[in-house]
Amino acid sequence: MSIPIRYRDLKSELKITTARSGGPGGQNVNKVNSKVILRFDIGNSLLLSIDERQLLIAKLKNRLSNDNELIISCQISRSQLQNKNLAIEEFYRVIEKALTPVKKRFKTKRTRASVEKRLSNKKQHSQKKANRRMKDF
Repeated sequence: MSIPIRYRDLKSELKITTARSGGPGGQNVNKVNSKVILRFDIGNSLLLSIDERQLLIAKLKNRLSNDNELIISCQISRSQLQNKNLAIEEFYRVIEKALTPVKKRFKTKRTRASVEKRLSNKKQHSQKKANRRMKDF
């Protein structure tokens, strides 16, 4: 995944904590803090412009805490390091998707051939139904 150089610096503003994880691992689960919780405070980020912060808050409002903090947790692997890397990848994926502008959709016109084909199909269909009707003798 290619991350714009500008957003690689956001890694310095991440707060990463660990916790005990559920899932696979047997006795290891009860002893090791392998779950990784990544927090990023969008409102107080120094590396993002005001417009970028507002855009992120608007687009990610369902994923943010009350303090405009993006929280991503990962407990897929038994390894804390793997979980940390997966959480950071997910963070960059979410940020990149939110900051990518949406392409404007241009209206397209139907081709003349497609319109004629549709009308001829309608005529055939109506003729077929008309033929099914009982004719007066």
